Amino acid sequence: MRQCTAVALLPPPDHLITLAAEPGHILCELATDHPGDHATMLWDEGGPTGGAVWARWNTHRARLIPLPWCLALDPRKEACELFADHPSPHSWDITDPTHEAITHDLARQHPHLFPGTPEIAERTEEEDGS
Repeated sequence: MRQCTAVALLPPPDHLITLAAEPGHILCELATDHPGDHATMLWDEGGPTGGAVWARWNTHRARLIPLPWCLALDPRKEACELFADHPSPHSWDITDPTHEAITHDLARQHPHLFPGTPEIAERTEEEDGS
C-alpha cells in the first residue's frame, strides 16, 4: 500500500516561538485513504514508557500529542514505526512514493548498484522503450 501524500505547514507551538522555531512542512506517514487525522512523528520520547510526540492534523486543526508505539512486530521481529492503534496498515506494509521514485531513478542511472532487482530493471527498460 502506498503512503498518504498529505502535507501540512505546522507552525510551532507558542512556547517554542521564543526559541526561534520556524514553521515546517510535515508529511503524513499513514497509508493512502486512511480514516481520520493525518499523522507524522516529530520526535521519539524514549525513556521507560516509550512512545513519541506526533503531529495529528486535518483541514481544521493540528495537534501535537504523545502516543505510545504500536507493539506489532513483523516476521523478522522488526517493530511497527507507527503509534498504537493507528488506523492504517503497519509501517512495513506502507511504501513511501518519494523513496520509491528516488530508488527507481537511481536504479535507472546506476543499474550496477541494484543487482538482483529485476522489477526496477524491467520498469527502466519499459520507460526507455527497450
